[in-house]
Amino acid sequence: MSSLTPAQSKALVDTLPQLEASYAALKEKGLKLDMTRGKPSNEQLDLANALNTALAETDYKAADGTDGRNYGGLDGLPEMKAIFAELLETTPANVIVGGASSLTMMHDAVVRGLLHGVPDGDGPWVKSKVKFLCPAPGYDRHFSICQHHGIEMIPVEIDASGPDMAAVEKLVASDASIKGMWCVPKYSNPTGETYSAEAVERLAAMKTAAPDFRLFWDNAYAVHDLFDTTDPLVEIIGACAKAGNPNRPIVFASTSKISFAGAGVACLATSAANVADAKKHLGVQSIGPDKMNQLRHVRFFTDAAGVKAHMQKHSALLRPKFAAVDEIFERELGGTGLATWTKPRGGYFVSLDTLDGCATEVVRLADEAGVKLTPAGATFPLGKDPRNRNIRVAPSLPPASQVQTAMEVVALCVKLASARKLAG
Repeated sequence: MSSLTPAQSKALVDTLPQLEASYAALKEKGLKLDMTRGKPSNEQLDLANALNTALAETDYKAADGTDGRNYGGLDGLPEMKAIFAELLETTPANVIVGGASSLTMMHDAVVRGLLHGVPDGDGPWVKSKVKFLCPAPGYDRHFSICQHHGIEMIPVEIDASGPDMAAVEKLVASDASIKGMWCVPKYSNPTGETYSAEAVERLAAMKTAAPDFRLFWDNAYAVHDLFDTTDPLVEIIGACAKAGNPNRPIVFASTSKISFAGAGVACLATSAANVADAKKHLGVQSIGPDKMNQLRHVRFFTDAAGVKAHMQKHSALLRPKFAAVDEIFERELGGTGLATWTKPRGGYFVSLDTLDGCATEVVRLADEAGVKLTPAGATFPLGKDPRNRNIRVAPSLPPASQVQTAMEVVALCVKLASARKLAG
């Protein structure tokens, strides 16, 4: 947690004229750097350019004879299901492969629950008030789904081992209107932690007042390691089945940050009952996904091992950028008491905490200096950070040299915003 001693506070305020002068000079540089979202860089996208030629003119059939050009195949090609199943440590029967966006599949899963209910339930969720638990800081688009559909969001604190399980268990045990919980269990957005084995097992086994409670398990960064070793994560479908709650988890993943962000392949994985229920509704919504895109991904990757080998190329491009963030923050902010930040082992983000009440001003100052950041508060439900301190830093898109420049700007803005606040 960021904190200052009285001596540090006085010393910082004394430097305010110097900080103001440095900031004025910085604004004159005319920088235009975008650190708002976790987009793959052009170099990362180029890694998968062979997708464009992965299929020959007459290559349109899957191993089971499915013609990818035609209708059908509601739950995806067997080969693509097998790849996702191995990556997610489950079985192909548990997997439905869809279009390019896992966010679309998350949205649809929530809406199916709202309008029709889910297995284990007593009908549509919208018959009464609906609430979701939202670990925060968290993924803003999860919160947008809830806000769009009038779902009340209950923030839950998160730390290095995952969500505050004592709080989660107490809430779900006492309130039957809590129907779901958002989870980014590995290299969480934006804080970078991976849920501990204890946290996963408690989520799987906990008693819930709602018999149809669901874990919306967004495993977006399942294979997005920055280093050779990966953070272990207990497989949630098996854990829930073992605990007697087989229908609780719905797992989501995609190749959006593996192949092409705008033309990847997404999936959900869940219990047999949930798969059957989802397919019942998908059969009304669709006559089948884009199987040719699935087929070209199969040809490009071959199997799960091919995906993992490909991800080593991504990590080689991303590591220097994350290193630059940490290097600059450590040099400029380390030991000052002005900020703390995460040092993730994977994923796409660094989470920066300023002094309470300073995040909005830091983002504003950075924007005026030519560095766009994710809005302060975006990582909390309704965009409201109760302490106004958290900023999500997304270093993936710009070149490493620009990341360094952007972080130098952010560090100066942290100092300036803090000094102004302390000076009154």
